Amino acid sequence: MRNKVVMVTGANSGMGLATSIELAQRGAHVIMVCRNEERARLAHEEAVRQSGSERIEWMLGDLGDLDSIRKLVVDFKKKFDVLDVLINNAGVVSLKHEYTQHGFEIHMGINHLGHFLLTNLLIDKLKNAEQGRIVNVSSGAYKVGKIHFDDPALKKRYHVVKGYAQSKLANILFTKQLAERLKDSRVTANCLHPGAVMTNLGIDRKTGFGKRVYALLRPFFLTPKEGAQSAIYLATSSEITGVSGEYFYRQEVKNLSVRANNKQDAEHLWRWSEEQVELYMK
Repeated sequence: MRNKVVMVTGANSGMGLATSIELAQRGAHVIMVCRNEERARLAHEEAVRQSGSERIEWMLGDLGDLDSIRKLVVDFKKKFDVLDVLINNAGVVSLKHEYTQHGFEIHMGINHLGHFLLTNLLIDKLKNAEQGRIVNVSSGAYKVGKIHFDDPALKKRYHVVKGYAQSKLANILFTKQLAERLKDSRVTANCLHPGAVMTNLGIDRKTGFGKRVYALLRPFFLTPKEGAQSAIYLATSSEITGVSGEYFYRQEVKNLSVRANNKQDAEHLWRWSEEQVELYMK
């Protein structure tokens, strides 16, 4: 990975931070995308300390804010002509029915639409790479997911599992359609299930709700470093050069449900996503 440029979203903690550290150790120039400047600075210091590399920098980017995503891309393109790997890692789990700044249901807005826009705005720089790679962090929760095209904001009936699972299924359908659209290029797109990883997802930052449950379950979870291994594999391995449109778990391609292989849904989701962010795609 020496001298390759890698962008990791949600890099201030958990798997994003662990991924950034290991890729920097392997020689990559890592851009850590974080939404908060204070947390970005602290995470950057930690990444430099643990990796021993100075080839790490941070950029601000809030995946729930389309304006912020546009600014991130502008800032990136001022400094770099090539992006070798984009790891769409940032994610949210919300117990409450919340919305992003632009009015999207928070799971769909951050976990899918934010990365949809970011990826499309960076496609030209990925195509400049010798072999560009897009790595989307999904989840096994996709299996209980459904894309509610008639009510994507889940206004009729909301539940955290319903929202999260819909967004994780969207990650896979996005990957499938992205791979199809990039099939005549040197850029590949794959997604993964990292396993059950101990992160801050699902913990209410204001009340701390969820911490006790996590404490009880901690022995059964993977560490962020362990959970990051699939993303690192997809970003670095020569074994999968040219492999695209697949879903990985523990560094192996896994079969998907019928719903996750639905080509019509993947095309429909792409068109819907374009319509939601079209003002920011130009």
